[in-house]
Amino acid sequence: MADTGTTGQTRSFEADVARLLHLMVHSVYSDKDVFLRELVSNAADACEKLRFEAIAAPTLLNEGGEPAITLTIDAGARTLTVEDNGIGMSEAEMAESLGTIARSGTRAFMDRITEKGEASENRLIGQFGVGFYSAFMVADRVEVVSRRAGSDTPARWSSDGLGTYEVGAADLEGSPLRGTRVILHLKEDAGAYLEAHTLERTVRSQSGHVPVPILLREAPDAEPKRIADGAALWTKSKSEVSSDEYADFYRTLAGGFDEPALTLHYRAEGLHEYSVLAFVPGAKPFDLFDPDRAGRLKLYVRRVFITDEAEILPRYLRFVRGLVDSADLPLNVSREMIQESRVLAAIRKGVSNRVLSELAKLSENEPERYLSVWENFGAVLKEGLYEDEARRDALLGLSRFRTTTSGAEWRSLKEIVAAFRENQDAIYYATGPDAERLAASPQLEGFRARGLEVLLLTDQVDSFWAAGGVEFEGKPFRSVTQGLADLGTVPLAEGQEPPAEAAPEVGDFVAFLKATLGDAVSDVRASERLTTSAVCLVAPEHGIDRQLERLLASAGRLGAAGSKPILEINPRHDLVQRLAKLGDGEAHLREDAAHLLLDEARIADGEPPENPRAFSERLGRVLGRALN
Repeated sequence: MADTGTTGQTRSFEADVARLLHLMVHSVYSDKDVFLRELVSNAADACEKLRFEAIAAPTLLNEGGEPAITLTIDAGARTLTVEDNGIGMSEAEMAESLGTIARSGTRAFMDRITEKGEASENRLIGQFGVGFYSAFMVADRVEVVSRRAGSDTPARWSSDGLGTYEVGAADLEGSPLRGTRVILHLKEDAGAYLEAHTLERTVRSQSGHVPVPILLREAPDAEPKRIADGAALWTKSKSEVSSDEYADFYRTLAGGFDEPALTLHYRAEGLHEYSVLAFVPGAKPFDLFDPDRAGRLKLYVRRVFITDEAEILPRYLRFVRGLVDSADLPLNVSREMIQESRVLAAIRKGVSNRVLSELAKLSENEPERYLSVWENFGAVLKEGLYEDEARRDALLGLSRFRTTTSGAEWRSLKEIVAAFRENQDAIYYATGPDAERLAASPQLEGFRARGLEVLLLTDQVDSFWAAGGVEFEGKPFRSVTQGLADLGTVPLAEGQEPPAEAAPEVGDFVAFLKATLGDAVSDVRASERLTTSAVCLVAPEHGIDRQLERLLASAGRLGAAGSKPILEINPRHDLVQRLAKLGDGEAHLREDAAHLLLDEARIADGEPPENPRAFSERLGRVLGRALN
């Protein structure tokens, strides 16, 4: 295909693009086919955007024919051209779209590769779509000629991927009437993409179900051959679609090579009619926790692409990929007005409920398969426990937890409640960044002695939803680090010996600790929680959980000062009893010991001593006395 262009302005890529291009040009990937999927996907999006804009301006379709994507091989020139007759780009749009990175997910991809190093790049490629820039995996020069629909002025972009690009006006002669032509000057090792059967196989396997016909021309003057019919997969019945076709469509849509863990394909009929084809990915996206990541369901109206920013699913289902095609939404309203549509509100509710119900069915019928979904997306689903009160019961039913008795196994709340001990009236939990450290917390000792199962919650969102008055089957959630433990009514587990009586002097020692520590704590009291440790810290009865307080403090949302903790001591611990019996002549030792006990509790809670220098000096004095 003839080169079309004039001399344009040379510009430098933005830093993020230059970094990505370096990875594309200087790294060797095991699967380069991804570039074709990305270019075809971009071309299909351009055709869909044209269909949408033509609703308000039908004249945009006057020239250029019906939307289609054409691949053209020129073996003599060693070029492969991917051309669409979609919406096209102006010169300004070309510079913006091809000179910058707009999607944070691409940055996440680069960060992941940089973090893991070149050795892991072969594994990473194919797990994340890298868009237009993937062309530089197979081409040492890429030219783009485009004319925006309705415009008389074509534009040309060109780059060798080495840091700069050229952009400017293109000659009218030979430019597309509308749409975009991407010309790839193939590298020496990319000759396979000049073979028709390679292109046809790749397109059928990766892009065979895009809603735009795909044509293949084996030479610039040859008749094009249709290799994909552009039939919308979601308009077919489930019985007409194979699992391989679903997987191929998912990979085209999601830009990955993994298998979908769950496929939802159905047509809703009744008050509102719409089709849904959605997938739960089999692998976790790199940008799952990116604050700018939104839902990834595309919205169509009668097979016309409208937007991929319709926010059909709540944020805690943002990992679901797919589309909704409505028969009821009007085509002649703006994308912004569609967001306020009552029809879309009903679709949102219906699709969200259906996704949760299908996940529930999967958890019941194929629990092992569901656990892989939970391990990938459980932390995101739990955001709904905090955000979506209306669906909280459904989300609690889907939730799985590791506990003090389950080891590495996941447990459902139904299983946990079924194993309640005599007189147990709450679901106990502990929050923190690490399950292993949580399991060793001194606050859990009394619960373990009574055989009480405690949830080990390690995701940040756990501290928020668990403290929000949540209940499951009438059982409240209660933090093991908050308020009185109230364990006296629960009998000890089999084989546990009743604790010995505390020395009478311990009561006076508690009062001494309270006076000595002053404002450092809100109270000092004997503990039912502790069996082997001497001390621990807990939150006041009506205060916030200790881990939640730390999270709020780190985010600057705690105000001037948080609540002071309560120091609980084990009245039967040998150290406590011996300290309680010290006489007035040991006043200095008792005072040092009081502060060291508080610092010991802080360290056991994962915090440093409040005053490291004073801690070191007190410890030195106590050790010196012991050595003398």
